[in-house]
Amino acid sequence: MTAGTERSGVRELLAPPGFRRLLLSRFASQWGDGVYQAGLAGAVLFNPERAADALTIAGGFAALLLPYSFVGPFAGALLDRWDRRQVLVVANLLRAVAILMSALSVGLGTEGVPLFALALVVMGISRFAGCGLSASLPHVVPPATLVGANALATTLGSIVAVLGGGCAIALRAVLGQDDVGSACTAACAVIGSIVAAVIAARFARGDLGPSTVDEPAVAVLAVARGLADGARAVLRTPTVRAGFLALFAHRVGFGISLLLTVLLMRFSFTDHGLLRAGLPGLGQLALLAGAGLLLGGLLTPRLVARFGPRRVITAGLLLAAASIAGLGLPLVLPTVLLASFTLAVAGQLVKLCVDAAIQQDIGDEVRGRVFACYDALFNITQVAAVVATAALAPLDGRAPGLLLIATAFYGVGALGHLAVTRAPVRTSE
Repeated sequence: MTAGTERSGVRELLAPPGFRRLLLSRFASQWGDGVYQAGLAGAVLFNPERAADALTIAGGFAALLLPYSFVGPFAGALLDRWDRRQVLVVANLLRAVAILMSALSVGLGTEGVPLFALALVVMGISRFAGCGLSASLPHVVPPATLVGANALATTLGSIVAVLGGGCAIALRAVLGQDDVGSACTAACAVIGSIVAAVIAARFARGDLGPSTVDEPAVAVLAVARGLADGARAVLRTPTVRAGFLALFAHRVGFGISLLLTVLLMRFSFTDHGLLRAGLPGLGQLALLAGAGLLLGGLLTPRLVARFGPRRVITAGLLLAAASIAGLGLPLVLPTVLLASFTLAVAGQLVKLCVDAAIQQDIGDEVRGRVFACYDALFNITQVAAVVATAALAPLDGRAPGLLLIATAFYGVGALGHLAVTRAPVRTSE
């Protein structure tokens, strides 16, 4: 593919004005997320480096991911009931309020559960808004460009979040490293939320869906059945059902490798030339994973166009298995860092294909519930894998047997995905 063709493809993706507006709203929101999380980087809740043992680290991941996982399926019902334009505006404004309350708590020296709870509120609203953005995408791009548009939005959004974190580091250097400086830095994330809300408000009512509402008049009943509706939609859609199986395997394998990597970085590895262990090593790992996400986002549309999503998902799972077996198993710093890059590429290939399957094959009236169900199910799966690994792993993280189990999950996921996609579609009688 020539550079001119590539630029033409990007111009084609960015041609719809609605997509550009939705993209800018996503960027503002994710920039704010990056600033907020980096502004609180010194807090214990976001810093597994301070954890005392494997189970404590696992508890931190659980506390971070599980609360919204339980709320998500019910929030999804609201995304399919309420005007999504209004959801994005209100969610971003509520997040701005929560950020200010959280920043005030930091400035006052608050620690422990109260600060942690406020941070979880901020992140929960962010995830809710993210589901709304994903569910809205098919309303602003043609079906033929949906895979590329989704890859572009997801990949660039991740990069913008990293840039937000870099802005927070610069702001801390100016505003100070103490509680007051940290509070002022975190408060700057409000800018992203407000800008995201203003951009979303430029859409007209109904522009982002839902096109139809298939829910009862009683709102409580509509919310309560969100999980069941989302699950039924997944089960009756073979491409999405197969995608969920693939992502289940990925989350288990990734959860196992994530916990072991944190333990290795803290208790086992030492610096190796320019490569670092400890907290700096986790920073290098995050940078390599970010580069992997970028490469995966760039490759996905091209690979899907040439080979189809079924083959791309299978290849992604097999690449992940090879990454863990070939690079992770030596249990040395250079190969573990390289494995983080290739595993991120593989995970991005799988995720973007599954996202596109939901956006293309799930009806608009239930799409928000499916995305929220997706988010909840796989956060719970990853936390379960992390906790199980913590119970079995030695403190130094040197557990080749557990890495082989992670590899096996990826292999079984690839076989299961192929089996589900090959199964004949059953028609209703």
